[in-house]
Amino acid sequence: MANNIGIIIEREYMQRVRKKSFIFTTLLLPVVMLLFSLLPALIMIFAGSDETNVLVVDETPQRISAQLEGSDDLHFIPSEGISRDSAMRRQDVSGVLIIPANATTSKSPQIRYYSNGPVSIVTEGEMRGRLNDILSAERLNNYDIPGLQQIIDDSKVDIAFSAVRLDKDEPEEATSSMVSYMLGLGLSFILYMFVLIYGQMVMNSIIEEKSNRVLEVVVSSIRPTQLMLGKILGVAAVALTQIVIWCVVAVVISSVVIPAVIPADIMADAQALKAGAPTTTGTDADLLNMLSVVTSAGAIGSMIVNMLIITAYLLLGFLLYASIFAAIGSAVDNLQDASNLSSWAVMPIVLGIMFALLAASNPTGTVSFWTSIIPLTSPMVMVARIPFGIPSWEIWLSLVLLVAGFLGIAWVAGKIYRVGIFMYGKKPSVKDLVKWMRYK
Repeated sequence: MANNIGIIIEREYMQRVRKKSFIFTTLLLPVVMLLFSLLPALIMIFAGSDETNVLVVDETPQRISAQLEGSDDLHFIPSEGISRDSAMRRQDVSGVLIIPANATTSKSPQIRYYSNGPVSIVTEGEMRGRLNDILSAERLNNYDIPGLQQIIDDSKVDIAFSAVRLDKDEPEEATSSMVSYMLGLGLSFILYMFVLIYGQMVMNSIIEEKSNRVLEVVVSSIRPTQLMLGKILGVAAVALTQIVIWCVVAVVISSVVIPAVIPADIMADAQALKAGAPTTTGTDADLLNMLSVVTSAGAIGSMIVNMLIITAYLLLGFLLYASIFAAIGSAVDNLQDASNLSSWAVMPIVLGIMFALLAASNPTGTVSFWTSIIPLTSPMVMVARIPFGIPSWEIWLSLVLLVAGFLGIAWVAGKIYRVGIFMYGKKPSVKDLVKWMRYK
């Protein structure tokens, strides 16, 4: 039996890992995802923007437009002695900014910008920001308190907030809830993608071989249940290969690429923040905290341990749902009928990713706990909770129940599979599936 299953596993595995699509998604997808994450910043750096010349009609008594400072791409042109109507007819400027007389006294002044073309959201944001700063300063001056602006500036605090777990026996190590949140969601979506893609791959493979009558030849030398297990485990090996490569890439990025790419002074500030020392670059404290956590040896070691646990969830979650997809594939003759039945398998997967969003926001909540225990949703939900350092007994309980769920569903799927692969020309009903499960 083991030899027969091994042959099927080897065939399914080698058939898929040799494909160019597998090589592309495995080796190039992490690079593509990294480039896409950096793409907005690269566009902002290299693309540049066109110059915007803004004619300013200032109707305030204080003439606050004198305080408007432009930039390399945004220029403010004063319009002394020009009426509003005359300014609106100017075609040699990008637009006209109207500052009404009550701008410094009204709680919500209506400032309008009349553009001679499309308005960039960046340009609009710059103008709004500068006007907000100027009008706020004017309102503060109306209080006639010497040095009021300086007092307000000095009262602002940018705290370096970090969380340290007291319920752990390990050495004191700062954590970042944002890192845990992003990591948990990312892992949940990866697992969600793997279960859907590879689960349906098993189903489509069975439908194709059933349509070609290949299964009738194969089952003459191997039992149907062995064939089903071999297919599922073979595809699981493909998924495991891909996830292991991605785990290695993630560790390399965290331990080597990020420290090499981030400027040395910012990395020094991240280490200073971790040690409780003052920072010097003025970089956002939350960003520094994330960098100190992501690049620390403790976090990388914890990441490796978590990856091993998450890999177990990936395999077990895939095996559970692949069994369901295998049963569906054996029961139908074409993809159209399969899509109708597979919606029942996809529904709990979608619910799992929805509960994973909740778990990433509130990992200790009651709903998060129970949905990470129930086998149908636990693969997606638990991997969203693991980066937060939840108690190990919850993970073990979830894994035990997930194994039990897989064995139960695989047993039921095997009964459907051994009958369904020989059925042609009729779309089975739920009653038929129940009847197949009862066959001895």
